[in-house]
Amino acid sequence: MPPPQISIPETALDTRGRFRAAREVLQQAVEKRALPGAAYGVLLDGHVVALDAVGRFTYDPAAPEVTPGTVFDLASITKVMATTAMAMLLYDRGRTGGTGSGGRGVLDLDARLGDILPGFVIGMEPGSHKERVTLRMLLAHSSGLPGYGRLFEDHRAPETLLRAALHIPLEAAPGTRAEYSDIGFILLGKALEVLSGDLAERFFWREIVAPLGLESARFCPPQDWQRHIPPTEDDRVYRRRVIQGEVQDENCHALGGVAGHAGLFSNALDVLRFAACILADGRTQSGQQLFQRETVKLFATRQTEPPGTSRALGWDTPSEPSSSGNYLSERSIGHLGYAGTSLWIDPERKLAVVLLTNRTWPDRASKEIQAVRPAFHDAVISELH
Repeated sequence: MPPPQISIPETALDTRGRFRAAREVLQQAVEKRALPGAAYGVLLDGHVVALDAVGRFTYDPAAPEVTPGTVFDLASITKVMATTAMAMLLYDRGRTGGTGSGGRGVLDLDARLGDILPGFVIGMEPGSHKERVTLRMLLAHSSGLPGYGRLFEDHRAPETLLRAALHIPLEAAPGTRAEYSDIGFILLGKALEVLSGDLAERFFWREIVAPLGLESARFCPPQDWQRHIPPTEDDRVYRRRVIQGEVQDENCHALGGVAGHAGLFSNALDVLRFAACILADGRTQSGQQLFQRETVKLFATRQTEPPGTSRALGWDTPSEPSSSGNYLSERSIGHLGYAGTSLWIDPERKLAVVLLTNRTWPDRASKEIQAVRPAFHDAVISELH
């Protein structure tokens, strides 16, 4: 069966009238071949006020049209919607003194990664400082780990790739440099599995998907979904095939499609449902307190160290220049995805904006998304009044 169909909320039926300028930004992006298509949504005061789409799966005029319910590879939005959310839940269990159902553990932000994943520090070089890396640093991208590594080139199995990630040396002393790190979130995801006593995919399904009523959010989408998902790349080097309905990120692929840094798929509506919970201080639409209010605030607060960082815990915040445009408040939080996806949440406006696209089709050459994102967000803000 294909992914579940969605119903456009009544509050979003006038999307094309109210958000004409925002839609025009995306239509122009399609015409300039910055991206073949996109789905987008806006949440305001707890209501979905925009949910629409432009373009097609690819630049082929015969390709399927993108719809508001089209499922995309979220890329690094996985870091907030799955991994950071999992960390928040485990942190809450520590604050409330519980261990969760089934004896699962809790999260201490200042716990050392090496105490949870001993392979991170066993055999480390003298003076490497790896023993000082904490979970807080991984969430804040201040661990000193490198931003990226092409581990998949030499390690095609999950076990060997994880071992390679554990053995990567630091590039800076912990806590001294802000460096956005996929490697850090790969290790964080594995540490959270150890703490929870469960696989990340199963934890995500039970503790996040089910309470929020997410219908399309999946790691490793079913095979019969795949042709209904826009392709991200015509990969001529690594997998030597069109990447459609499977994660684009090569390290995540080598890890089996489930990782702390990438792997999640979803439609725009489900991303907005997650954002609505964050804006509601951790409450679901049914009234369940999924995350404690204080935890939402803590993870959404920009860190003060290292100097100049724009990172909160898991989340990013607006910087100069910002993909969020010029008008979101300083308290806003968000995250980007390599395939062109983004989510921004502004608690002062009670606003969330999601943009899902596959700007990497057919290859990764175009960087036009860097201009499209802020123009799109500015257009959305201009049409709220």
